[in-house]
Amino acid sequence: MLILYNGRIATNDPRQPQVTALGIEHGRVVMVGADQELLAEARSGARTFDLRQRTVWPGLIDAHLHLDHYAMGLQRVACETGTQAECLRRVAERVRSARPGEWILGHGWNHNAWPEGYGTAALLDAISPRNPVYLTAKSLHAGWANSLAFQAAKITAATPDPADGVIQRDSQSQPDGILLEGAMELVNRILPVPSTEEIAEAIFRAQTNLWQMGITSVHDYDQRRCFVALQQLHEDDRLRLRVVKGIPRADLPHATGLGLRSGFGDDLLRIGAVKLFSDGALGPQTAAMLEPYEGSSDSGVLLLDVEEIIEIGLMAAANGLALATHAIGDRANHTVLNAYTRLREIERDQNLPRLRHRIEHVQIIDPADAPRFARLNVIASMQPVHATSDMLAANQHWGRRSANAYAWKTLLDQGTILAFGSDAPVEIPNPFWGIHAAVTRQRADGSPGPEGWYPEQRLSLNQSLSAYTIGAACAAGMEDRLGRLAPGYLADLILLNQDPFTVAPQDLLNTHPTATMVAGEWVWQGAE
Repeated sequence: MLILYNGRIATNDPRQPQVTALGIEHGRVVMVGADQELLAEARSGARTFDLRQRTVWPGLIDAHLHLDHYAMGLQRVACETGTQAECLRRVAERVRSARPGEWILGHGWNHNAWPEGYGTAALLDAISPRNPVYLTAKSLHAGWANSLAFQAAKITAATPDPADGVIQRDSQSQPDGILLEGAMELVNRILPVPSTEEIAEAIFRAQTNLWQMGITSVHDYDQRRCFVALQQLHEDDRLRLRVVKGIPRADLPHATGLGLRSGFGDDLLRIGAVKLFSDGALGPQTAAMLEPYEGSSDSGVLLLDVEEIIEIGLMAAANGLALATHAIGDRANHTVLNAYTRLREIERDQNLPRLRHRIEHVQIIDPADAPRFARLNVIASMQPVHATSDMLAANQHWGRRSANAYAWKTLLDQGTILAFGSDAPVEIPNPFWGIHAAVTRQRADGSPGPEGWYPEQRLSLNQSLSAYTIGAACAAGMEDRLGRLAPGYLADLILLNQDPFTVAPQDLLNTHPTATMVAGEWVWQGAE
């Protein structure tokens, strides 16, 4: 047995919210209470660890990220820059060290943050005449490529737009270097394919990055190759990050054919929900809206209607698989809720399990739809840092409708279960940056002001912590073992450099773990 004592332990358990000691055995918490009580009850030979009055929290859960993309992206050019020129400089630097013909890959650009807007193929051609370049946008809903990349993908002026995407063109109707939504697949399908071993090694290294941020569990929405790599890591006893693995829509027939169900697996690697996309994103104005974007006649792109979601949902639900549907615009959220309403009726009428369906992102909703999440028992899987990251674009494209955007407090007050995450690599997966955004609705520089952006949607620190722990655990069907430090729960916890409950809200940005434990073992310890 291991006894942690002399600490400030926030258990997240309303029956005993604050203790000074806890006992751990076989990877689980077995006792919580006061120092002398636990030290006295511990049998001889028990190990002890003096917390020295430092703060302990349950391990945090990122309820939505792309683990393969995040892990592999740590090796790519970081394109999230304040200026287009800096992005191009970083690409040029990578080109100088690359072999001729080697692909230059990057991620993170945001044309909304650049006065010039979108980049062009010509800009990349000038700095990379011998290497194909492909840079994915921060939103992951757009790509920027040079002419060599377009040549490799056989994209020409005669190439038609795919049904679910757009090849942007210049005034001469020539492809200008930008691909939106499904058009990205034209390049994605010809990119060099890393081996399972390379992906597994990247994920293995990325575990440490996530532990350093306080994350002990994630819900992943990448593709089959990620699942294969995760299984390899698990088999090799190298997986120490808990992963709930989403199933891509395209793999639903295979999953049902094998009889996979949400929750199948163990406490390290288990099956989650089937991932659907009902619309695009705010950045490229492809999120499906009930009314056009400000100053435009465009209302975005609805990728699935009610009947299509029901058809997919019936196949999934009949086989015990929940749905996790990407919906950003208010029309997309309204459509998904309509479909989920019908699915709930079918579940009831056919005596099917009441599955834990989710909507991913929920970035803007019609106020009339807010009560429907709780009424339908639909989990709102949201990423609070999106609010502060996207607030200027939201103001520009949604105008006054932004009052209904990132509406955490509205949904919580209606009884909705919130599960928070980062959407990494769209955002950096630091949960304390997410908590800061949820509590303050401010950027790191304090903008847009002391009260934050639409401050009525701010959450308390406790509410934010719950969304990164209990809510996320509930979304995974693991609320009986994750999200709290209580007897019977898995011993996943983080030791913090400061107590978030005693610092100023702005200082939440500087909160970080000094050590992280998974299943009773320290998986990472920083310098004292």
